[in-house]
Parts: sequence; structure tokens; C-alpha cells
Amino acid sequence: MSNLIAYAVPGFIALLVLEAVLTASRKVRGYERKDTFASLAMGVGNVLVSLAAKVWAFAVYEFASSFAPIRIDFTWWVLPVLIVCEDFCYYWFHRLHHEVRFLWAAHVNHHSSTRYNLSTALRQSWTTPLTGPIFWAPLALIGFDPAAILLAQSISLIYQFWIHTELIGTLGRLESFLNTPSHHRVHHGRNVRYLDRNYAGIFIVWDRLFGSFEPEREPVDYGLTKNIHTFDPVKIAFHEWAALWRDARRAPTWRDSVSYLLQPPGWSPDRSTLTAREMQAELL
Repeated sequence: MSNLIAYAVPGFIALLVLEAVLTASRKVRGYERKDTFASLAMGVGNVLVSLAAKVWAFAVYEFASSFAPIRIDFTWWVLPVLIVCEDFCYYWFHRLHHEVRFLWAAHVNHHSSTRYNLSTALRQSWTTPLTGPIFWAPLALIGFDPAAILLAQSISLIYQFWIHTELIGTLGRLESFLNTPSHHRVHHGRNVRYLDRNYAGIFIVWDRLFGSFEPEREPVDYGLTKNIHTFDPVKIAFHEWAALWRDARRAPTWRDSVSYLLQPPGWSPDRSTLTAREMQAELL
């Protein structure tokens, strides 16, 4: 997390208050006090963890950059190029944090709210700051400056704040190449057809290219396939880690234990629980 995020915090708060006022008079679910405070607590925890993890991330990028064939100086044209490259890395970071269960354990809390508003954007993980840096290391490996990578990540996070709202509908031609509130509502849906779709950070083109795009066709039911029904931030942060440990420990074979870690969420050796793709196959 760079200083850019700190400068954006007053704007986040102002927009959150404005949205809360506007949703009070519209036909959307809006805010619920306990849910909002849980999201804010997760956000504060993420800030504290990120401050410490930033050292780890910078060390990873510096190590990778030591192998770079060239060093790309941070000039005027580098930032837009880096933002596109960073967004490509973010897509795969995000996608794999949905498709590999031990990574999902780090990311799941962001999807745990049954509400969808700007406070949901702040419901950030306490463990993805540790699992994430390796996904952006290739940028340092090809020569981008580590500090510039952190800046591009901050820009992406700021962009993604405003798309967590029900107040904005579709945005015409922008929907074809940008991630928008409509696209991201789909991503937060637990509707079977919406599971594991629209991983984009800024540019929805990655989802269109790699087959993970789904338009908003039906009302979105927000939350997890099995909601956790708690506002305790510690339980929100670590409930899936505990469930993963329990499943791996009770697995009948070591291969099943490893599979619980590496297979998608919902995988089970006897199909007593199903992955998103298995549920979608049954829907068809």
C-alpha cells in the first residue's frame, strides 16, 4: 500500500457517506450497520497488515528485478504501459485466488458480505498481502521499477473502489473494455451462473479474452454459496483457513489432503460438495 491510498481515504469516506444517503431513498438493499462496521474493520486490518507486508513485497520485487535484462526508467510513457501490465497480473492473481482453495482462503472474506456497497470494497483480506506479491514479480523481472509497481497497484485499488455499488447501472460502450459496477456485481454474485466470473481489475478485456466474462442478466444474490452469518472480523478473516485445515486433516489419504489445498473451492473426493464449474455443469 502506497501513500496514494492514504490520500484517497478521505474521498472513500465521503463517497461512502454519500452512497449511504442516496441508497436510503432507493430500491436497493443499501447499508446495514453491523455489516458496514465489519467491512471497515477488515479494511483497517488490511491496512495494518499491508504496511508490514509491503516490506516483503518490495523485497520480492527487488530480488526479481536483479535478474531483469534491462531497467525501465520511470518516464512519462511508462505508467500507462505499467498499468495495463499490472492489470494483466492482477487478473491472474484474482483468478487463481478463486480457483485454488488455499488462495481462496486468503481472498474469500472479500465476498462474505450479503450487501453490495462501497463499504464492501473496503472488506479486504488480512492474508492476501502475503500470498499476492509473487503474481506481480514478473513485472520486476522484465525491468519495471519496484516502487512503480507498488504505485500501479495502488491506482488499481483506487479504481476498483467505485465499482462496488448498486447505484450505477450500465455504462454503454465503456462496458466493452472497462470493469464497471455492472460487471463487478456479477463477480460478487452467488448465483450459480455468476460464480468465478469477471475477475478484472480495471480492464474487462482480460475476462473476454480468457473466457471468464459473464454479463449481468439476472438480479444478483450477493455473498458466498454458503454464507457464514457472522460480523466478527476475526472469523471473517480466518474461517476458511480453519475449514481448509479441518478438511485436509480429515481427508482419508494424503493425496486427498493435498487436493483440498490445490483444487478449487468446493472440491471433495466423493462429490459431497461441488466446485463452481461442477455446479454450473449441473445447471446446464
